[in-house]
Amino acid sequence: MFPTPETLYPLIFGMERTCFLKNIITKPNIIVGDYTYYDDETDVHNFEKHVLYHYEFLGDKLIIGKFCQIASDVKFLMNGMFHMMDAFSTYPFMIFSKECQEKYPKDMQLPFKGDTVIGNDVWIGYNVTFMPGVKVADGAIIGTNSLVTKNVGPYEVWGGNPAKLIRKRFSDDVIECLEQIQWWNWDIKKIEENVDTLIGKDLEKLRKLAN
Repeated sequence: MFPTPETLYPLIFGMERTCFLKNIITKPNIIVGDYTYYDDETDVHNFEKHVLYHYEFLGDKLIIGKFCQIASDVKFLMNGMFHMMDAFSTYPFMIFSKECQEKYPKDMQLPFKGDTVIGNDVWIGYNVTFMPGVKVADGAIIGTNSLVTKNVGPYEVWGGNPAKLIRKRFSDDVIECLEQIQWWNWDIKKIEENVDTLIGKDLEKLRKLAN
């Protein structure tokens, strides 16, 4: 039987370097879907340490979909990293002194890019870094050591620093069909029974399963 989403260490080999990620999340502003796994060579509990500058009072969220595959040392930079860039100084005086804080305009707004959102069935390679507010669509692949600064479309392969589109995994027609099928929302028993189709290339067979 396929492990339940509540299984902490799901590998059939018994190794504890890979976990179903949602089971180790402690922060309310990180949301992870079922069966998304995180692999770490030293300790899977390192994941939250790699979600950087993530302060609850800012309200931004890291949202990761189902069945994603996340390698070691992946980092998510959140909106707390930003400083003012249009003033003479970028130094955040206000966080060290109430007197300084009172000198800041009441309507002052720091840069804010919104939530960082990773879709479903996304493969993220080793040591990838995401900038705040980036959106990565379903089925995308992000290559090792990439710095992702822009939104990534469905079933696209990106890589580099800064990351750029390398190619699409499938034709636009196939991508549209896969987005409609959304196999990751099937019951896990149906998924397990039809793994041969999911890892295959017969679109019509997959389409029939979805109907």
